[in-house]
Amino acid sequence: MGSTLVITNDFPPRQGGIETFVHAMATRMPKDEVVVYTSHEPGAAAYDATLPFPVVRDTTRMLLPTRRATRRAVEIARAHGCDRVWFGAAAPLGLMAPALRRAGVRRMVATTHGHEIWWAKTPGARQLMRRIGTGVDVVTYLGEYTRTRIEPALGPRGRMSRLVPGVDAGAFAADAVDDAAAEALRTKFALHGKRVIVCVSRLVERKGQDALIRALPQIRSRIPEAVLLIVGQGPYEKRLRELAREHGVEGAVRFAGGVPHADTPACYAVADVFAMPCRTRKKGLEAEGLGIVFLEAAASGLPVVVGDSGGAPDTVLDGRTGHVVDGNEPSAVARALTGVLDDPARAAEMGAEGRRWVAREWSWDGSARHLMRLLTPEGEGEHPAQRTDAVSARH
Repeated sequence: MGSTLVITNDFPPRQGGIETFVHAMATRMPKDEVVVYTSHEPGAAAYDATLPFPVVRDTTRMLLPTRRATRRAVEIARAHGCDRVWFGAAAPLGLMAPALRRAGVRRMVATTHGHEIWWAKTPGARQLMRRIGTGVDVVTYLGEYTRTRIEPALGPRGRMSRLVPGVDAGAFAADAVDDAAAEALRTKFALHGKRVIVCVSRLVERKGQDALIRALPQIRSRIPEAVLLIVGQGPYEKRLRELAREHGVEGAVRFAGGVPHADTPACYAVADVFAMPCRTRKKGLEAEGLGIVFLEAAASGLPVVVGDSGGAPDTVLDGRTGHVVDGNEPSAVARALTGVLDDPARAAEMGAEGRRWVAREWSWDGSARHLMRLLTPEGEGEHPAQRTDAVSARH
């Protein structure tokens, strides 16, 4: 069996849910059988030196399926003896598949997240999704919401299999958190004696941080010590700061900026509840694929308040580990958060059940094993009869 070439635009030290997903899968592959081809990122050289496998960085910060990048991918596959390719995000890099097939790659898998919904619904881009579906062996999906919207664009030859993210539950357990780091956060952002709502996410409109700010006056009318800790960076930050001033809660909103993924357990540890009321925008073209942060928060023992966008509701047992809300309705967000903060005993029960559920159902190791089955060419490894869960044609 040859090696696996991971082709992705989303890889650390860049931060984000897809980056976390790709890194988790790559680091669980046999270290002498994987090579990553990805985009350039400041600080990448130092980061790559910590990894047990080679990482080839493109010269650009946005890896696209250009002729030059495709030739480079072929060169890397040949140089490292790769007969398998995993596209960490199907669109658009999955368009490289035909050239890699001609170069001798035997098995290719492309993973979809949430942005492929736009590709599947938009004229022109939909045709490119069909080419991706035809070019690779399997396209993976996160859940039924994304599958039902992406599958029709793949054409009759498209084959799909579910591949979900996981959580390293142990890393988010209370006894694994760096107490000094958590205490430093409490001190830096004046969180002592506060009831903390935390949101960890890129600062973009569809994530719903604005709904949290709009909900905060209603929450604080019931729970005056409530504050909002926003962790992340992005183009929406300026508008969010303006909203905090407009709603008279500037002093109750803390902007922590972006933090490395390894430091996020401390962010959850200082909070009483996690909330990201994400919403679907642009007539369904922008939706949440799933939301690893919801699972990480649950693994930390926090109740979670989830927006009803895309596959995000799959990350919560509504009423048991948290609540699903309409992210377009700040009053609904406020009611859910007030209910959690107003009943600490019930919140603790939700957090405990969420932690157990994530540990039981959302495993990186299980997902990595499934991906390796999908990447195994027919006739190698497990007998096909043992792999009936791996690939299904046209659910």
